[in-house]
Amino acid sequence: PAALGVQIALPQEQVICVAGDASVMMNIQELATLSQYHAPVKTVIVNNGWQGMVRQWQEAFYNQHYSSSNMQPGMPDFVKLAEAFGVKGMKVSDPSELRGAIAAMLAHDGPVLLDVRVKRDENCYPMVAPGKSNAEMLGLPDGASPD
Repeated sequence: PAALGVQIALPQEQVICVAGDASVMMNIQELATLSQYHAPVKTVIVNNGWQGMVRQWQEAFYNQHYSSSNMQPGMPDFVKLAEAFGVKGMKVSDPSELRGAIAAMLAHDGPVLLDVRVKRDENCYPMVAPGKSNAEMLGLPDGASPD
């Protein structure tokens, strides 16, 4: 909803919404509004089949006690769902195809949903540990690469 509001307020700007697959499910119905108003918001889904940050917390702070964070099976085909709402749907699974997919997404006049498949165990940094403030964010673990 925030990306749609920004697009309506700033119609000459390119608005890109980046969300996880579980996060986007909370407001997936907004694709209907994007379609109805032909609002050219580009939505990029980082799709790992989990509630990613929840899984990452459970892995890092709760000894891998995963509880209700695995979204597979049960997630929709986001391309088909986007198309059902009248929004262009695209999917990319190979990192070497990502630049081309982004270029095609940006070249499209109307709203687009790009489903980017990432490794199921992909983590996101920086992150905020449970009970900590944003001033105490955790960076990459020792030895980890930002690639």
